[in-house]
Order: sequence, then structure tokens, then C-alpha cells
Amino acid sequence: MLTLTSGEINLWIASLLWPLTRILGMIASAPLFGHASVPTQVKVILGVLLAMIVAPNLPPMPAVEPTSYAGLLILVQELLVGLAMGFSMRLVFAAIEYAGELASATMGFGFASFFDPNTQGRSNAISQFMSMVATMAFLAVNAHLVLVAAVTESFTSLPVSSTPLSLAAPLELARLGSRIFSAGLQISLPILAALLITNVALGILTRAAPQLNIFGIGFPITLGVGMLTISVVLPYLNTPIQNLFNEGIEAGRRIPRVAAERVPAVLAPAPPAPATQ
Repeated sequence: MLTLTSGEINLWIASLLWPLTRILGMIASAPLFGHASVPTQVKVILGVLLAMIVAPNLPPMPAVEPTSYAGLLILVQELLVGLAMGFSMRLVFAAIEYAGELASATMGFGFASFFDPNTQGRSNAISQFMSMVATMAFLAVNAHLVLVAAVTESFTSLPVSSTPLSLAAPLELARLGSRIFSAGLQISLPILAALLITNVALGILTRAAPQLNIFGIGFPITLGVGMLTISVVLPYLNTPIQNLFNEGIEAGRRIPRVAAERVPAVLAPAPPAPATQ
């Protein structure tokens, strides 16, 4: 007769629950996986399947009861690690969408905004177009598979443990977040330069012929120049977008390694002073 102890049952539950929590955290925050159009049932089923594949090859789990305080702490830590890894790739998409925002505002498309169900906010047409281009490139280079592989590799660099995470992991996300503005500006720079030259030419034309209605001809010209520039520049965005994908994936891989590091000495409590006679 097969008999199981409570410790063995808790170990089986923990060996699936904690990896599943990290994987579901990545799926919830990563682009494409965590999109609002993907049903929740699909996300959960995908996470369970990945956890069942990964769990047998993981290092031994800590001997902690999942329902205890230490077990809940491990659960929260695994969720935070998964969310951080998925969010690192989401920041890359935010940089590409920011490039569309800059181009759209300069072209005069600032009024053409609509509701974005993914971000629960307002977005414009060019930004949504850049987001779709990034999504197709994300699938074309198999970055979604590389992201899943990075999550499975993270269990080696950061095994499931009750040890508190390092404070350097949020700083890694903040460093990557600063790339949103610089990368977005770099991607949209050719479009902004072409529109700047167009606006300067319209200003000179207005000074030379004041009778022209600049408000009547300016908008179609800037809109046409912007669309033409996007069509010309779009084939050359392959390399910058791939570089951003690589940077986001490498940041996602660094987060578990950084979180596994010990607390720096500057943040650790100072040792007690020796007693004086």
C-alpha cells in the first residue's frame, strides 16, 4: 500500500507551485504573452505546461511548507522575479512605442488617439503601428522562445530559495527603464529630422509668400513627408529593433543573477563596535 507523508506531499506541491509562480509572473508581464487579447485560461495552461516540463530538472527545493510564512515569502519572491523578467522585455516595446509617439506628435497626428486595451491608456496611430511592427519582429526572430528559455535558465542562476533577494535587482530594472527615452529618440530620429527640415522649409515659404495659408497646406505636407519617411526608414529598423530585443533579454537574464548576489557591504548593517574598558 502506498503511503505518503505530509512532508512528501508538501514537497511535490512546492516543486510545481514555486516554478509555476515565476513562469506565470513572466507570462503576465511579458509582451505578446501578457497581452489583453490572450485569454487568461490560455496563459494559465501555458504556464502549467512549462512548469511541468521544467520542474523535474530543477535543483532541490527548500524544505519549507508552502502554506507557512517562509513558503509565502518564497512565493512572493518567485512572482517578483518572473514579473521583473517579463517587464524587462516590456520596456523594450515601450521604447519602440515612444518612438511612434514622438513621430506622431511631430507629424500632427497628436489628435488621432484611441484607447489601447493593453496599456489601459490613450495611444495614437503611429505608436500602434510601431507596436505591431515590433510584435511581428518579436515573433520573426523567435524572441518569445528565447524569453522562455531565459526563464528556465533563471532557475539555475537563481534557484528557488528562502534567502531574501538582493536590492540590486530593482536598480537593474531602473537602468533599463532609462533606455526608453534614448532608444525611442534614436529610432524616431530620421523621421524627426525629415519633419524638422520640412517645417523649416514651410517657415521660409511663409516668409517669402505671406499670402499662402500655411495652416491649410502645412498639415498635408508634414503628414505626407512623415508617412513617406516611415516607409523609407522602416526596412532599416530591423537591426536597431533586434539590438533592443537582445538588450531586453540580456537584462532579463541579469536580473536573477543580480538578485542572487549578496547584499552589498554599504547596505549591510555595520558590525557592533568593540567594547571599551
